[in-house]
Amino acid sequence: MLETERLRIRRFGLDDAPFVLELINDPEWHRFIGDRGVRTLEGARGYIEKSLLSLYERLGFGLDLVELKDSGEPVGMCGLIKRDTLEHVDIGFAFLPAARGRGYAYESALAVRDYAIDELGLDRLVAITSPDNDASGKLLLRLGFQYKDTIPWGTEGELSKLFDYDPQRL
Repeated sequence: MLETERLRIRRFGLDDAPFVLELINDPEWHRFIGDRGVRTLEGARGYIEKSLLSLYERLGFGLDLVELKDSGEPVGMCGLIKRDTLEHVDIGFAFLPAARGRGYAYESALAVRDYAIDELGLDRLVAITSPDNDASGKLLLRLGFQYKDTIPWGTEGELSKLFDYDPQRL
């Protein structure tokens, strides 16, 4: 578990299904990340098992739930993913509409970035965004990532922006 001034970043559990259902059905999630076809609590539990808990088991890290420290209210997800299609571990984040614009994404992503470098010993991180996801791109630049390239992504010829964070460069 990571903590920041306002946030707690912890692993997901099956009890987080109502939050996951809400988050992955947010229109911005569908637009920028994709529709996972999950429409029920049971489907959300399955998504947690297959897409979140399996990362923890396989890698020892993954995407984590971000909650407000004072109330325990879940507001988003932020964490690390190792995709077969990318050479390095990438950082990802998504937040509910009510939590956007409050600095939670920056605060949690900064903590996750530093954890990846300082505690996990990773020498480089990457991130991908949809080409039109300007908010995420700006956040990555603020975190010290640099735009690297536009790469093919997905099965239908989509493109994504690839960002790179190299702590040795700083």
